[in-house]
Amino acid sequence: MAGLIPQNFIDDLISRSDIVEVINARVPLKRKGKEFTACCPFHNEKTPSFTVSENKQFFYCFGCHAKGNVIGFLMNYEHLSYVDAIETLAADQHLDVPHENNPAADHKRQEKQPLYDILQTAAELYQQQLKTSDRAINYLKQRGLSGDIAKRFNIGYAPQGWDFLVSNIGNTSNRLEALQKTGLIVIKDNNKTYDRFRDRIIFPISDQRGRIIGFGGRILDQGEPKYLNSPETTVFHKGFELYGLYESKQALRNIERIIVVEGYMDVVALAQHGIDYAVASLGTATTTEQIQKTFRTTHEIIFCYDGDNAGKKAAWRALENTLPVIRDGMVAKFLFLPEKEDPDTMVRKEGKQAFEQRIQQASTLSDFLFNNLSAQSDISSNEGKAQLASKANALIQKMHNSLYKDLLIENLSQLVGLSQQQLESKISTNTQKPSAKAQPVTAVRGQQILLNKTRIAIALLLQNPALAGQHKVPESFVRASNKGLPLLYQLQQSIESNTDISAAALLERFRNTEHEKTLSILSMLNTPETENTDNIFEVYRAIIERLNNEQRELYFNEKLSNNESLSPEEWREYLKRPNQDPENNI
Repeated sequence: MAGLIPQNFIDDLISRSDIVEVINARVPLKRKGKEFTACCPFHNEKTPSFTVSENKQFFYCFGCHAKGNVIGFLMNYEHLSYVDAIETLAADQHLDVPHENNPAADHKRQEKQPLYDILQTAAELYQQQLKTSDRAINYLKQRGLSGDIAKRFNIGYAPQGWDFLVSNIGNTSNRLEALQKTGLIVIKDNNKTYDRFRDRIIFPISDQRGRIIGFGGRILDQGEPKYLNSPETTVFHKGFELYGLYESKQALRNIERIIVVEGYMDVVALAQHGIDYAVASLGTATTTEQIQKTFRTTHEIIFCYDGDNAGKKAAWRALENTLPVIRDGMVAKFLFLPEKEDPDTMVRKEGKQAFEQRIQQASTLSDFLFNNLSAQSDISSNEGKAQLASKANALIQKMHNSLYKDLLIENLSQLVGLSQQQLESKISTNTQKPSAKAQPVTAVRGQQILLNKTRIAIALLLQNPALAGQHKVPESFVRASNKGLPLLYQLQQSIESNTDISAAALLERFRNTEHEKTLSILSMLNTPETENTDNIFEVYRAIIERLNNEQRELYFNEKLSNNESLSPEEWREYLKRPNQDPENNI
């Protein structure tokens, strides 16, 4: 699959993506000198050994030797395939991934594009209808919404009647098919059609690229269902999307926290009052995928629910889905509103300042976890403590190794009167082994890589592709017996195919090759030569010339030892050669 995506697109995508920004959205980083550090997400540690180089755009762990570029990080951290990691990066950059000679991918794109087009057309029609419907406008005004906020969220109105969309978009076979595939119309057994959304306020749902992928519709009067959503389609998967996330990103440059609510109107009402960081989980329990997507945008999530039993059950499901995702530096809180209140009614009653004060006082995940479990058990008895420990143990097992996990175990230890060591032993015994993709990459020869001029030259060129334009690697390196020299020439050729290639993109070209592991180590190699940025061109030129002299010496010696004659030009070169001894191969 990798070869089906144009290499230049991958190069450009890696160059556009800042590895510090991508990793920091998932594993909070701290600056340390020229680099950033954190506790490694790929193995359990309490002292940070995970390093991210902003300059080189690589990451490396000195503890488990995990290493790579931004694509490699996403593959390991989020258990993505190579193509999925590229798709994730491309989505963050609002780019479509092109494919070469891939009929399946071309067909998939061709199949989806008419759906995006028809959804956009329908959204525009709904917005036009809102402008002409006094009834719909008055409803929104009664809910405290302004025209500006309605425009910002592209709110519309689906009029009464059964065939509004077919009448206005057209009834050709292609358009009818697109309307049906997006769930905008329903075709009955007798082939008659009717609009899914009728006499409802329409909330378009956008993906992270701003494309409309579905709709939510709220009834104006009494009736059921109160909210109606688009069905699952090729472009709309309810459990993966969040209403309002795209609009929040458009409104805020830096999103410090996101509040997750249940309804479309809650999101819009909060934005109306200046709280631009709300999203809705589309009427379902907040899924792990939605939580992962939210944590890519911010480090803090506040789950906001009604304080009744239904709200607490929904919050508990959110907690269970958060535990496999949360890592050090991430914060999850739970805000419960008074019964029969929701964010929409609450913020209209008390305003932004009072509502944000509630957010500040939200319960932490650990408090909600242990308070809820303690209420289910009599922890004054050993039996109750054992029950609490067993339930908490089952939940904590879901978590990645982290300091936060250790602190939860410590809290549990204090509650049940068992030592932290006993609890950790129990949890580590029951915890499943991580999947193969989550295993740290093993370094070649550990950290004891033998340095020589060839490896230093490769490290210099890999970390600084601009060197290729200053001093070319001789073509004769292709046939050299020192196996590192053909690799050095291969790097040169890769750079010449894209002279603007970044170091991280250059490394990516060697994924799944015999050189991947060695190059990954050399990409983070720090030696006096690689660190001497003031004189790096001269250092590199001198090493290449020295390697060339050594390679030619080996060539001459081999020919002469085999009684092969040299050409006149070779004799002249041989007589002028410097006397140098070859070093270790790569």
